[in-house]
Amino acid sequence: MWRRLLYPFAILLFPAAALGQSASAGNDAADLAQKLSNPVASLISVPFQFNYDQGLGPGQNGHRLTMNLQPVVPVSISDDWNMISRTILPVDRQVGVSGRGEDQFGLGDTTQSLFFSPKAPTAGGTIWGIGPAFLLPTATDDKIGSKKWGAGPTAVVLRQSHGITYGFLANQIWSVASVGGYRDRPPLSSLFLQPFISYTTPSAWTYGANLESTYDWHARQASVPINLTVAKLTKGAGMPISLTGGVRYWLHGADAGPHGWGFRAVVTLLFPK
Repeated sequence: MWRRLLYPFAILLFPAAALGQSASAGNDAADLAQKLSNPVASLISVPFQFNYDQGLGPGQNGHRLTMNLQPVVPVSISDDWNMISRTILPVDRQVGVSGRGEDQFGLGDTTQSLFFSPKAPTAGGTIWGIGPAFLLPTATDDKIGSKKWGAGPTAVVLRQSHGITYGFLANQIWSVASVGGYRDRPPLSSLFLQPFISYTTPSAWTYGANLESTYDWHARQASVPINLTVAKLTKGAGMPISLTGGVRYWLHGADAGPHGWGFRAVVTLLFPK
């Protein structure tokens, strides 16, 4: 039922892709490409995600380039369960964000998530995972990171059928301690919600859309970008590689956050079993 309801939405988002037929079971490249759309797939991947955003800081004159290193490593913990480690380690270069004429470069805070997920979907075809998420104060500049240790729950729920993947990923992180010397900083309470949908063609092209929404409960401010991406699974140096490009538009930005248009490029190294 849900696939029938969401299929027209996929056609509206990706009209060229929806004209083709869904990937066949024997199409290994398309199957591997669709696995990439599943955050808790049993697939080792190492994405290098590059993001450019503008309209930050005082007068919305700042801009930021971020490279997120995002390794995903599944570990079998029983006959029926996997634990999937998802890490996001950002490297930031920002200009005019903390103040006019100021610039910073260095590591940002690391987000570490652990999903406990059944190896097989439910009888209805739902794939899910749940576990803890941690914020690690790895930032090398106090104007890039929060200087807070944080923790909270994370969860993902999705369905995959006929080349279409749809679902959501969410986490809620609260600060639990401050780095020494930064105890005067306000507490952290941040909600992340990412609904997503994608369509993978038999030729291993994937067209995707998502909202990477965050809400700061203390500042009562939301940041809501929509990302539109196109990815192609190919081979490089004898191994599968996914190449992604896309644009984003900030539907709503926090006072000092990004505004307007941004860009994304991703190179993902895959290590299928």
